[in-house]
This record gives sequence, structure tokens and C-alpha cells, in this order.
Amino acid sequence: MEPKHRKLLRAQRLHLCHQLVVDDTIVHFLYQKDILTDSQLEDILSQKSNKNKTLKLLSILPNRGPNAFNEFVQSLEEGFPWIKEELLRLAEDNNDDDDDGGRGTEEAEITAQWAINKHILQMVPSDQQLNRLAVQLGSESEMVLLDLGLTSVEISRCRADHPHNRHSQVLAALVMWKQTHGRRATVQRLLQSLQNSEIHPSSLNQVFA
Repeated sequence: MEPKHRKLLRAQRLHLCHQLVVDDTIVHFLYQKDILTDSQLEDILSQKSNKNKTLKLLSILPNRGPNAFNEFVQSLEEGFPWIKEELLRLAEDNNDDDDDGGRGTEEAEITAQWAINKHILQMVPSDQQLNRLAVQLGSESEMVLLDLGLTSVEISRCRADHPHNRHSQVLAALVMWKQTHGRRATVQRLLQSLQNSEIHPSSLNQVFA
């Protein structure tokens, strides 16, 4: 997926969660177009709420090849034509954006909102930082983990491994994300998921200081 389309879907994530109903029609269309695999299809449909289904789909799409954005937009033709038109319009508006400039703007926005030094953004968070984050995340932790790309099966496995300790469940899932994604598991990526889950910076008390 092109960087401009990744950025667009990320910026529209909350709007799509409120406006879009991810039903069988959309996901089976994407499955037939080879955008979703069998396991991804099942994982999306297994989510308990429509919001989580939408978040899961949007977390998968950026890594599903160059046709993922266009096929996703096309999947909206029957049930959500107004959302399709809006996404196409926004994509056209951003057509001339410079990718490096876009990344710089994104970094500046995160730096300002989270009061964090720019050089920290591309660092992989330490286990100590993940532990501090796990302590402070509440009921929104599952939404954050889904946005980071963990599957419901992986989240359930962490719960099963630590059945009586929510903090340990969340920490185990965050460490799993870090180990799976390696150098791509950056502080910036984590902050993006916190933003997408509508977590206000003031609630995290210097986690990444």
C-alpha cells in the first residue's frame, strides 16, 4: 500500500469506526480479491464489536499489497457509497503530497501532542517502558493491541497465560508485539495506536520519558 493511502486510512480510522459496518459482504469481497487470507477473514469476523472488526481490518490492510486500498474502496460500493466517494476525494486531495514531508508532519504532530523528544520516536520501546504502559492501560488495552496488529488468538493466549493478572496479560501482549515486529516496533507506532484508540496523552504520565 502506498504511504499516502496508509496515512489516509490512519487519519480516517476513528471516522470509519463510527460510520462503517464491517459485514460479510465487505470482508468476503476482499477475500475473493486475495486481499485477505482465510485466517485474517476469520480473525476479523470473530471480533465481538463492529468497532473492533473495523480496527482489525484497518490494521491488516496496509500490509496486504499495492492493491489493498483500491480494493477496500471498491468493497464499499454497494453498502457505503458515500464513504467510498469521501475516501477517493481525500486520496485525490493528497495526491501531490510529498511522502517524506508527510512523515515529517506526522512526527511533528506526535511530538507536540505527546510532549516527547523526536529522537525517541524511532526507538524500540524498552521492556520497562512497556511495563509502565501496561500498568496504566485500562479497558482500552484490547483496542490498542488490535490496532498494533495482534490477533484475537494471540491476545487470548496472553490472557490464558496470566489468568488472574490484567497487567501481566497486557505486558505479555506488548512484548509479543515488540518481538514479532523487531525494529518496526517503534515508539511512534505505539503512540499512533494509542491515538487511534482515543487515549489522551495526559493519562499516561511520562511512560516514554
